[in-house]
Order: sequence, then structure tokens, then C-alpha cells
Amino acid sequence: MISNLPEFQELFDAKGQPVGALLGPEAWAFVRETVLSRFAPTERTTIDVEEPMQDWRDLVQYWDFKYPVDHDVCCGHCGNTTDAWELDEPRKFILTVANLGGLVTFRCVACQSKILKRHFKDVIKVETKPYLKEKSVRNLGRGI
Repeated sequence: MISNLPEFQELFDAKGQPVGALLGPEAWAFVRETVLSRFAPTERTTIDVEEPMQDWRDLVQYWDFKYPVDHDVCCGHCGNTTDAWELDEPRKFILTVANLGGLVTFRCVACQSKILKRHFKDVIKVETKPYLKEKSVRNLGRGI
């Protein structure tokens, strides 16, 4: 952090209303536990996101792989599985990405892991990435 910058900076909208604050590393370290204990989201059993269903429909419509459309999903982390993810009630997996290139990803409702299905010409490659409550150090913002 540059020495002439303040340890925190209050942020205001165009009307002068407070919207937040930027904290330097020392200020964040001082208040982190208090802030997280008070404002961190609680554990959820469902995921409240809008699924990109039109993207999935587009992929199915233009399907040109040598194998049929696959509807099965299996979490390699917790073992949650389904033969038809769209038909589950309640949902076991939430669609997070679908694109015409063949990438389809899901979030496991049970353990929050990410399931990636990469559709290639002759094969589907599936990978499960476990949910991480906190970002790794390489993904955190850094001061100048």
C-alpha cells in the first residue's frame, strides 16, 4: 500500500449517501472477524441464481457432437448424482454455464462444488472442483 493513502476510504453515491468503504490491509485485519461474524452470509441449502436455460436450449438445438445430449450429472466430491438434472424437484444441481462451445457447468446443491462438463467431438470430460469458502491467496486483490 502506498504510504500516503489512508487506511480506509469512505465511499458515497452521487447524492452523498454512504455506500461502503475501502479498507487497507491493517484496517481489514483489525475488523475482519467482527465484520464476518455480523455480515457474512449464512450457510444455504439452495442456490438462489437464475439459470442460463436459454443458453442450454441453444446448445441442445445446435448439438453436433457424435453422441446424444447428456442429462446426467454427478458430483465427484460428495457423490450427489442424477440421471436428468432438469427434472429433479428439488434440484440437486444448478446450471451455471452453458455455451455453444460445449462447456456446461453446474453447482452441486449439497456441497456447492462446481462440476464442469467439457463436450469435445468424441468425448465428454468431467471435472469436479470442491467449493472453497475463501478465495486462494492468488485470487485476492493486492495493494500497489
